[in-house]
Amino acid sequence: MNKPSNDQLVAIAKRVLDIESRAISELIGRVDGGFADACRLCLAIEGRVVVTGMGKSGHIGGKIAATLASTGTPSFFMHPAEASHGDLGMIPQHDLLLAVSYSGETDEVVTILPLVKRMGARLISMTGKPKSTLAQAADAHLDVSIGEEACPLNLAPTASTTATLAMGDALAVALLECRGFTAEDFALSHPSGSLGKKLLLRVEDVMHTGEEIPAVTADVSLSDGLLEMSEKGLGMTAIVDDDNHILGVFTDGDLRRALDTGIDVHKTPMRSVMHAGCITIGPEDMAAEAVHVLDEKKITSLLVADESGRLVGALNIHDLFRSGVM
Repeated sequence: MNKPSNDQLVAIAKRVLDIESRAISELIGRVDGGFADACRLCLAIEGRVVVTGMGKSGHIGGKIAATLASTGTPSFFMHPAEASHGDLGMIPQHDLLLAVSYSGETDEVVTILPLVKRMGARLISMTGKPKSTLAQAADAHLDVSIGEEACPLNLAPTASTTATLAMGDALAVALLECRGFTAEDFALSHPSGSLGKKLLLRVEDVMHTGEEIPAVTADVSLSDGLLEMSEKGLGMTAIVDDDNHILGVFTDGDLRRALDTGIDVHKTPMRSVMHAGCITIGPEDMAAEAVHVLDEKKITSLLVADESGRLVGALNIHDLFRSGVM
């Protein structure tokens, strides 16, 4: 085994990246009416795009199916060998088959073509051989041919799989734009991701409710207010009237300022120390908006009010951290 120098290893990496980048660049000149036909076929079907491919093409096909599915085009991957043993039944007439094979002659893929045609499903091929069996059988063909593989033996699928993946991305993004797919749509299929949480999570999903809300009336003493704050652990308490309308808020910061004046916590009513006209947020507002309000106003907690100003919840910065929206 050779022991190459650092310079030799770096040179190999640069050569590979150069070959693969050229393979992608050369695709641009082959994006033509066939690509537009493929897009229209995908947009016209009532069902799903079923992607199939064998070996390395299968791995790339799986990624293409996942990208399509997450960007507004219902899709899944079907192994071609399994298709010949029953899984072909997963493709009804209103579905479309996207078959990936660089040679266009992969036995497991070519074998199922007559059956796909007989079922009435449409076919898009993605090959490096426009005159291959697969390409000729397709309703639309995407040419992913390359000049050379990055593998020095010109055998291992390297540049060809990179080009195929890039063409799959081009197809997915074109369909995304045609469908008017939005960031909110993306979030619906990625609810656990950071984007999904920022776009989907609402204040009502993270706020404290019921007995967990710190609240006292205006005539109770400051000591009772402090007890409520301590029990609920949100670093503040709401001050409400008999109908639960918010009159004000009292926070840990207000407590420090009040104690500096030497007041009697047992005799001072909450109305004398509360902060009236406090900032609130609605339960239907996005949790990301609560983060913005806390940051802009330099505060750490918020009361949640309905349209009539009644107290319905409370939250603090720790609740937003735990929810993953920050």
